[in-house]
Amino acid sequence: MSSVSKKIRLIRSKRRIRFLRHQWWKFWKFVNDLKWRRPKGVDNPMRLRLKGMPPRPSSGFGTPKEIRGLHPSGLRPIVVHNVKELESLNPAEVIVYVGRTVGRRKKAEIIARARELGMLVANEGVKQ
Repeated sequence: MSSVSKKIRLIRSKRRIRFLRHQWWKFWKFVNDLKWRRPKGVDNPMRLRLKGMPPRPSSGFGTPKEIRGLHPSGLRPIVVHNVKELESLNPAEVIVYVGRTVGRRKKAEIIARARELGMLVANEGVKQ
């Protein structure tokens, strides 16, 4: 089994736990704002990690080192701002993102050169 297929298998089997703030189910003001907030109350049962409370983020929930930061395709994402930066990249290892400050004309040149080199471009937009 190749290392890329092993990485893809690890990425697909990865735990996806959503950490939600304390008592998000109880107050309507939290239902529309589900992002994590650390519980800070003195007697807060979630802060004390009591039984029956939702999980809190900790080091044990991290992703394995070999797949951390990878694109779901198993490739390493790289941001590119010009055509020259494409030349030193290996198409089998990276997926290219065109930088957000690059204009339409340069972006078209970068995408065309990336296709010639056999690279995947993640944010190329509508195909023409």
